Amino acid sequence: MARARASERVRAERRLGWLLAGPAFVVMLSVTLYPILQATYDSLFDYRLTDPDNRAFVGLENYGVILTDPVWWRAFGVTSLITVITVVVELVLGFALALVMHKVLTGLRGIVRAAILIPYAIITVVSAFAWQFAFANDTGFVNTWFRLGQLDWFGDFWTALVVICASEIWKTTPFISLLLLAGLAQVPEDMQEAAKVDGATWWERFRRVTVPSMKASIMVAVLFRALDAFRVFDNIFIMTNGAQGTESLSILAYRQTISRVEIGLGSAVSVLLFLSVVLIAVGFVKGFKVDLAAGRNS
Repeated sequence: MARARASERVRAERRLGWLLAGPAFVVMLSVTLYPILQATYDSLFDYRLTDPDNRAFVGLENYGVILTDPVWWRAFGVTSLITVITVVVELVLGFALALVMHKVLTGLRGIVRAAILIPYAIITVVSAFAWQFAFANDTGFVNTWFRLGQLDWFGDFWTALVVICASEIWKTTPFISLLLLAGLAQVPEDMQEAAKVDGATWWERFRRVTVPSMKASIMVAVLFRALDAFRVFDNIFIMTNGAQGTESLSILAYRQTISRVEIGLGSAVSVLLFLSVVLIAVGFVKGFKVDLAAGRNS
């Protein structure tokens, strides 16, 4: 009898949850699905915005053109390189910041947390302009401070990539560190104490107790940041506009769709970019083997 009442309460809570979240869920799904479906539909046509009367259905031909073009693969490589570099460096720095805030600066945690969020609160376009001005030959101070002469940071692929990655890392490391700090708070202290009593060193406790207990938080931080980094646009657009081979997939989609008004090809690039992001998300969820809904490792 008690079990039947509990089931009825659970069902009532579920109905209330759907009633509260349902409208927002429908709106979010509609807003998300419409541009995806429209881009998928447009990608099947040879369609140039300045010549709409000659729009013709070409099926998957646009995808064949893109996937056999070295421009796509170069942009894919640049995007992947930026994603790997920024996510790895941000994960290491974010972990260090989270550990410092969790153990050392407990009394100042609120102030430190607010201070490190300042870069993340700045609009990406504004921070990109700031970094560009800092490294430019005419307006910058970096060359003067480090006695680098007239080094043209944006005149070479690798130096431009360093500035782009540094800007990304500076801006989004606080986001990673706060997610990891939340994960550190979930690590059971009794397990840490038990490992300490057993003679485990700091590194052994970190590797065998802390990291496994934070698996869900690490996955969320890395996944969110990887998806964001793979769509990098603002920093490249402001600093190099894709020059010196720094064009990313988002810049490529922008050029095809907005600059060249090739709606069909641009839509196909956008769909391929979307599929890449989906594959990254699925790969991370499968690789980490974390059931976020159940709140445990599978």
